[in-house]
Amino acid sequence: MTATDLGTFLTRRRGGRRWHITDILTYGYLALGVLMMFGPVLWLVMSSFKTQAGLLEFPPRFLPLSQQEITVEGFDKPLPLFEVTEPDGQTRVLAQTRRVGLISQMVDPENPSERIEVHINDRTPIRRLSFAWENYITPLQQFNFLRYLTNSVVVTVVATLITLVINSMAAFGLAKYEFRGRTSIMVFIIGTLMIPITVILVPVFLVVTKLGMNNSLWGVIIPGAATPTGVFLLRQYMLTIPDELMDAARMDRASEWQIYWRIVLPLALPAIAVLAIFSVMWRWNDFLWPLIILTRNEVYTLQIGLNAFQGELQVQWHFVLAMTVVTLLPITLVFAFLQRFITTGIANTGMK
Repeated sequence: MTATDLGTFLTRRRGGRRWHITDILTYGYLALGVLMMFGPVLWLVMSSFKTQAGLLEFPPRFLPLSQQEITVEGFDKPLPLFEVTEPDGQTRVLAQTRRVGLISQMVDPENPSERIEVHINDRTPIRRLSFAWENYITPLQQFNFLRYLTNSVVVTVVATLITLVINSMAAFGLAKYEFRGRTSIMVFIIGTLMIPITVILVPVFLVVTKLGMNNSLWGVIIPGAATPTGVFLLRQYMLTIPDELMDAARMDRASEWQIYWRIVLPLALPAIAVLAIFSVMWRWNDFLWPLIILTRNEVYTLQIGLNAFQGELQVQWHFVLAMTVVTLLPITLVFAFLQRFITTGIANTGMK
């Protein structure tokens, strides 16, 4: 679709050249939906460029504005600039040296020897657009953030590959083989979705500890390798694949593994892509299980590593927000490349 076609599609009206009431309601509804979906993300991105002081301002501002400062003779540190309204209505730019209660002690940058007292309601901070790039640079230098990022990538990629293989093999057996109890097994697998994760945390932890996988990335990867959602999704899709293709392959003396690998998997790629997206999202955003199983800093995943910015008395929100934006980028890229499979995979799941 070209830009012209897209523009024509977005500007179509029910009334032809005139606006119809349904056109107004439709575009208003779509605009509200876009705002609700992307508004918080845009606010997060803009907030990640604010300083710690800028995040604590009230009322909050959308843009990362920082107060201008100036170096004044006789003062060691730069002073913040304010626009002060005088009793006669005129305004002048002054620098604040300190604040005592409701009174600000200020000086004229051109004549710092004169001290001026101004009520805080008579001054307005002079701000400018400023992006705090150090919010992204400092964590990479001081908090071993690249190590956390590497661990998350390893866990996500390896766990997703294992999940796709195990779930697709289970779905293949449940979809293409006739045996007694097949329906009961599928019902049991789906029934596990009703078990809360908190119920099985303790037994799974005991098993992982017995196997010696504590403080290991394998301890994060293995327990969630098989998912009932993935088995159900792939099985329903594989049911739509004609059995005649498998019968023809068996007549050509193809093994069951070859049928699975060369026939069923390629035909089930849309559903596998959907499961891959879900698995990446699950593993990348997983927090509770890695928090339980990992206690050493060098094996922390990205989500656990974000806790490094939280101290006993203060939370470094500017670093947390910046690194949260970084954690969103891989998910966004995966979704952008595989999103065309989502509609196809889900729409065809369960069709016969």
